[in-house]
Amino acid sequence: MSDYRLEAEPRSQFGKGAARKIRRDHKVPAVMYGHGSAPIHITLPAHDAMMALKHANVLLTIVLEGKEQLALAKDVQRDPIKPVIDHVDLVIVKKGEKVTVDVPVHLEGDAAPDTIVTTDSTSLELEVEATHIPESIIVSVEGLAAGTQILAGQVELPQGATLVGDPEALVVNVTAMMSEEALEADLSGEDAAPAEPTVVGEDSDA
Repeated sequence: MSDYRLEAEPRSQFGKGAARKIRRDHKVPAVMYGHGSAPIHITLPAHDAMMALKHANVLLTIVLEGKEQLALAKDVQRDPIKPVIDHVDLVIVKKGEKVTVDVPVHLEGDAAPDTIVTTDSTSLELEVEATHIPESIIVSVEGLAAGTQILAGQVELPQGATLVGDPEALVVNVTAMMSEEALEADLSGEDAAPAEPTVVGEDSDA
C-alpha cells in the first residue's frame, strides 16, 4: 500500500471561523487520537492531504514538531460541492498492531461468454497489520460459468489478513445472460392483457 508523509502543525484555534481561515490558508484542520493519548489538534497541508486520502486505508506518517507518528484516516469530511477536505479524524496506530478495515473488492478477468457478473459485496472487512493494509482484494472471475458464486470465505486473502465479516456473504454472482428470444417472450408476457378475475358466487346467467 502507499505510504504518505504529511508535515503537520499544531492547532490552537477552533470553531467554524477558525476552520474557514485554516482552509483559506490551504490547510486542513485535523485531530489525531488513540492509544490513550489526549486528542492532538493539528493542521495538514491541503494539497498533500487530498492526494494521500485518494487511497483507501492509506497509512500516513504525520510529522509534528520533529516527531513522527503513524496514523490512519478514520473519518474524512469533504465539501459536497468543491474538491476540498473540510476536516480529518486520524487514529494513531503502532507497527505490528492489528486493525480492522474495509478493503475494496476488485474483479479481474472475463467470465464465460453470455454471462453477467455482479458484485454483491464491494468490500470485505479484514483484520490486518496496520503497516500491511492492502489497497484492494483481487477476485478472479476468469472463465467462470453461469451459476457460479463466490462467497467471502472463499476469497483468497493477502498473507496475514483475516476475514472479520460473514464468510457466507455473497461477493460475486455469475448468471446466464437472457437470450433475445427469452427477453422478447418476457416482454410479450408483460404486455399481454391480464385475464378478468372470476368473481366467486357470481351468477353466470345473470
